[in-house]
Amino acid sequence: MTLDWTEKYRPHTLSAIVGHNKPMNELKCWAQSWMHGIPENRAVVLYGRAGIGKTTAAHALSRDMGWEVIELNASDQRTKDIIDRVAGSASRMGTLDGTGIKRLIIMDEADNIHGTADRGGERAIVELIKKTSHPIILIANELYDMSPGLRSACKPIQFNSVMSRSMIPALKRIVETEGIKCGLGVIEKIAENANGDIRSAINDLQAIAQGRTSIGVDDIITGERDSKENIFKFLAKIFKSTNIRQVHDAAFHLDENPDDLIQWMDENLPLEYTSPGDLAQGYHYLGRASIFLGRVKRRQNYNMWRYAGILMTAGIMVARPHRYRGFVKYQPPSLWRKLGQTKGMRLVRDSTAKKIGTHCHVSMNFTRSRLFPFFRLLMKDDEYAPHVTALLELEPEEIAFLIESKSVTKKIQKIYDSAQLLIGKETEHEVELFGGFVARENRNPELENEEPGNIEPDIPIKKESKAQSSLFDF
Repeated sequence: MTLDWTEKYRPHTLSAIVGHNKPMNELKCWAQSWMHGIPENRAVVLYGRAGIGKTTAAHALSRDMGWEVIELNASDQRTKDIIDRVAGSASRMGTLDGTGIKRLIIMDEADNIHGTADRGGERAIVELIKKTSHPIILIANELYDMSPGLRSACKPIQFNSVMSRSMIPALKRIVETEGIKCGLGVIEKIAENANGDIRSAINDLQAIAQGRTSIGVDDIITGERDSKENIFKFLAKIFKSTNIRQVHDAAFHLDENPDDLIQWMDENLPLEYTSPGDLAQGYHYLGRASIFLGRVKRRQNYNMWRYAGILMTAGIMVARPHRYRGFVKYQPPSLWRKLGQTKGMRLVRDSTAKKIGTHCHVSMNFTRSRLFPFFRLLMKDDEYAPHVTALLELEPEEIAFLIESKSVTKKIQKIYDSAQLLIGKETEHEVELFGGFVARENRNPELENEEPGNIEPDIPIKKESKAQSSLFDF
């Protein structure tokens, strides 16, 4: 069985990792801060696209520092109980040999902790970070896919895509070790095709070199990957080129649908067209393209995409009478960044609406538009808030949303704790009622000198209605 080269040549120290000088320095400084006690930032989150070395860096740091590793990855359930049992106990206990060596807790895919399988996991991780005496590293692809509470509890360290020129020395070392001769430009082409993903570059190299002692440019059969980087080359063609047919054909090979492409054009058009007349004409064609995209959504007639595509490519090109010179750094749509930043808030909003809507038997849309104002008034009352929280089983983040607080404050935590006490008392009350009912059912009437026919029938109280009446009794 052939060993995977990505594992065989995985860097074991931070100094061996290529293309990430800034994040490596930040990671080293954070690790060294643990040598002088417990630092202010007990956890860091390494974020960036997949395949660029985040997990490798975390394990390399553990070897450099001589730390033991405890890892929870995406294949593990990360519920509150599991995190408390595995990571929580590890963060509080010393090592078995008593040497005082730190444990490094690594949690992969921290931006994907959600759903029933991971219920309560995010809150447990936040509590773990606050109390831990050992370093914690979270790994995520998208920083703003993490909940606000979890994100604010960590120091963020960004990993950008690896430049192709940084990959080339690493790929050359691999072929030299494997005894493979490479033709002129082979390594450079593989690095360029990887689009910043060094793991993919190594996989491509292994696939091409498999069973060979030498490789040439003609042996490279891997095509350019469809990724966000391709959009920048496409934008340059639209704004700089004079060949409409070439640009229109390039649009068919772009991994972007028209709805996304129009966002890219809207963001970068004012950066490129500095003349007010050209900018106005460009937005005229972009507006016409938006009309066609709207008709596609309403009529589900995707043939209209072709008209939107022509307006966004050829239309933008003819909007300028001359070709603009100079380098322009194109930007991804700011709308996506804003949506990413508010994703956590929108998830909390929807979960709150679902709980209120389920209790009131109405839709989430009706809840958001009509019932949120009413429940916000209730939650701002110190007497009503714990009862509403207990009735709807709200989490602290949902309480913060209803009272329009940006974070979970001490007041919110007090409301949540009071609600848990109410729920606990209600549960005890139900158990007592049920126990009394069972006891009366099992008693012997003859021993109590009672006639069987005179026994007053016991009717159990419906638990759900009783719980609701007591919790919402204010």
